[in-house]
Amino acid sequence: MERTMVDIERAATTLKLLGDKTRLTIVGLLMGNECCVCEFVEILQMSQPAISQHLRKLRDAGLVQEERRGHWIFYKLNENSEIFPLVVSVLEHIPDQKEKLEALEKSGKRIQCD
Repeated sequence: MERTMVDIERAATTLKLLGDKTRLTIVGLLMGNECCVCEFVEILQMSQPAISQHLRKLRDAGLVQEERRGHWIFYKLNENSEIFPLVVSVLEHIPDQKEKLEALEKSGKRIQCD
């Protein structure tokens, strides 16, 4: 991955957003995955409005993208963002979150929002 420099204000804003445990977990879950709000609700055991507020902040900062598919909105990391390399760097220093999605799938609760 090519190393890019970002504005100090943008970096500080991003790190502040990722300083929240819930948002950091959401970003970790999105590394290499797409998820809908209903999956975050199940994994994080939080209300849909609370999850939506966290996702709104991440989306407004350009860290995540959303795609509507029918009645569902799927979220993924914005790999085209100039700040994406910083996000990846942060994620390299925390435990992988994939096991939470795998556990959700094994329990039969991974919701296919097709």
